[in-house]
Amino acid sequence: MEIKELPLPEDKRKNRFTDESKLGFGRIFTDRMLMIEWKADQGWVDARIQPYAPFVLDPSSLVFHYAQEIFEGLKAYRWADGSIALFRPEINAHRFNLSADRLCMPRLPEDLFIEGISRLIRLEKEWVPGAEGTSLYIRPTMIAVEPVLGVKASDHYYFYVILSPVGAYYAAGFDPVKILVEDYYVRSVPGGTGEAKTGGNYAASLKAAQEAKKKGFDQVLWLDGIHKKYIEEVGSMNMFFVYDDHVATAPLTGSILKGVTRDSVMQLAGRLGFNIRERQVTIDDLVADIRAGKVKEAFGSGTAAVITPVGLLGYKGENLTVGDGGVGKLTQKLYDTLTGIQYGKLEDSYGWVRKIA
Repeated sequence: MEIKELPLPEDKRKNRFTDESKLGFGRIFTDRMLMIEWKADQGWVDARIQPYAPFVLDPSSLVFHYAQEIFEGLKAYRWADGSIALFRPEINAHRFNLSADRLCMPRLPEDLFIEGISRLIRLEKEWVPGAEGTSLYIRPTMIAVEPVLGVKASDHYYFYVILSPVGAYYAAGFDPVKILVEDYYVRSVPGGTGEAKTGGNYAASLKAAQEAKKKGFDQVLWLDGIHKKYIEEVGSMNMFFVYDDHVATAPLTGSILKGVTRDSVMQLAGRLGFNIRERQVTIDDLVADIRAGKVKEAFGSGTAAVITPVGLLGYKGENLTVGDGGVGKLTQKLYDTLTGIQYGKLEDSYGWVRKIA
């Protein structure tokens, strides 16, 4: 499919950031966006890169009432030589279509997903920051826009991509976070939409997250939605627990996201000599293992932060220090290795990096 490049009028050009230390996350957006539409009688049509602008949607659009919406998150990295690279975008393209299937939305050709993003970034390459730890965050999204009230799959969708230059996630340092085990609210169950990247999953997490913040915790550790005893994921991250002889993480049973960083961590840890076990860990066993000193370190993985060390776990009024409460050796090694590959500082022996500019 041909992707048209529409002109960018001078009055649509934004003032590019000047201080990369003050970028923050997700509040600045580039000049252009990618748009492709899907119509039931035509399929995918009218692919274009256009000036960034608000949508005009009918108040009855299905996305507002029945939540047919999916998205992805990935990043572009500027290397020291000025080139720009993506990290495993084909995995995001594939996962986007898995989410589409679950929400009864049309699949987007994966080569079009990657080519559209690559073309957009090439046009917006001046917006890719180069300071240590900064990157260009990429948000592909699909929404149902057919104007009708009635529970049904839409006959009209917008697929669009917007870009946001973001600062270093750990601006204040790579410090461990405190997580609170949530034993009342649930986020997802097998057979639900937990393994899809859809907004409803995140809306369902807000209440527990707010209550955790009030108690002084950074994020919520979710338990399974049926038994409320098996460890699942933390906020927007997959979780890992490091023992003497293995690294444990929750299996993909349909209620948690199949993380791109999760898969990368599992491959890297395996190469570093650690035995990765996808196994169900009960909260009672985890607490007992932390008390006994069997859990040496814990960390979360995700696109935004890459690796997040966990130093403290809160459960039923008790605060448990994980390991020595600091950043574990494997946690640090994985963070350094992954970011080293992403920014072109280390050799990519996996074929994960895709140069696009």
